[in-house]
Amino acid sequence: MTTFNDRENAFENQFAHDAELQFKVAARRDKLVGLWAAAKLGLEGDAAADYAKSIVLADLEEAGDEDVVRKLVADLADDGVTEADIRAALAEQAAEARRQIMESL
Repeated sequence: MTTFNDRENAFENQFAHDAELQFKVAARRDKLVGLWAAAKLGLEGDAAADYAKSIVLADLEEAGDEDVVRKLVADLADDGVTEADIRAALAEQAAEARRQIMESL
């Protein structure tokens, strides 16, 4: 029975680790996309950092990426940025975020 409990604990620990890693990658991706969008909006310095934080917080509204996409589409519509551009930026920044997180481990 101890072997079974050990395996169960190992799986639970791995699940928790993977979930934490996914959360960190998503938060980093949102920050990077926020900085990308801030540059499109002409924001710099603290204003850009604050805008990036607002994107991270927007992702906490509901599961998935649609809350972030909606916010970015609304904010960037006047700058000629399409939803396809935003989704491409999300994918690109997700890869960069994963790379950054994995390097920091």
